Amino acid sequence: MTDRVLICGSIAFDTITVFEGRFQDHIRAESIQSLSVSFFVPSMRKEFGGCAGNIAYSLNLLGGYAVPVGTVGPDAADYLSYMQQLGIDTSLIRVLPDMFTPQCYITTDLDSNQIASFHPGAMLRSAENDISGQEAGWGIVAPDSKDGMFAHARRMKAQGIPFIFDLGQAMPLFSGDDLNEMLSIAAILTANDYEASVVEERTGRSMQEIASSMLAVIVTQGAKGAILYTQEGAVDIPPSPPEAVVDPTGCGDAHRAGLLYGLTHSWSLVDACRLANVMGSFKIAEKGPQNHRPSRADIDTVLHRQYGIHLEG
Repeated sequence: MTDRVLICGSIAFDTITVFEGRFQDHIRAESIQSLSVSFFVPSMRKEFGGCAGNIAYSLNLLGGYAVPVGTVGPDAADYLSYMQQLGIDTSLIRVLPDMFTPQCYITTDLDSNQIASFHPGAMLRSAENDISGQEAGWGIVAPDSKDGMFAHARRMKAQGIPFIFDLGQAMPLFSGDDLNEMLSIAAILTANDYEASVVEERTGRSMQEIASSMLAVIVTQGAKGAILYTQEGAVDIPPSPPEAVVDPTGCGDAHRAGLLYGLTHSWSLVDACRLANVMGSFKIAEKGPQNHRPSRADIDTVLHRQYGIHLEG
């Protein structure tokens, strides 16, 4: 089985600014119906982001064969060059000349409250990026346009490529019927505990019931680790404590990368989830979704210390 992984999802820029005050001091409740505010933000950073980009980055750290699948605008030239310098295969990233790359603008105040705006840009046409005929050992359908997520899922199912369905930020787009259709063709569902509760509410099924017709369901629980549901029952996966808790942005994507590495290397589901926890712990200790840079030796050390297993053998 090939270790090539099709990583379908958004490829975006994140512009993050910090307001050195508190929103509540400037947004008056009695004037909310005619709101007009401006915040001075002396601190700003621009990050490479998007779920497909983030997952590909962390899978590449592990030595995996990451093939991101997404749509961008010509303004993504530096992002594509950056991926190529890392050795990531960008052959399935389609550049649409008349659109912008998806952009997320986030302003955070001193209480960690956030005001965000998202421009989907080229992501709106992600369904046009046809992956029919591609070979892969595994795939993932991560947050993207709803049409794109369904198109990629159906194409991988038709080609016999098992894939992970990662609902994430796309949760508001999916009705109960949508979720049931996606769950009927995916091999694995991944979600955090809040997303899992929404899936249960919209489908009328528990995580254990959903897992009974899939290879697995994996629910992350932040500092508590994760729960792996299979047809045999539920298994708690203890957390891998991070060196520091700095920024949770992209932690779920790093977790998916560890899971995909284990799956493509024929690991048990339990061990793949353990590696996923380790990758999430490295990510949370750094700002931004793609600034953690552990070596394979670093990852192996933590994996063995925490769970008694190694990346190789």
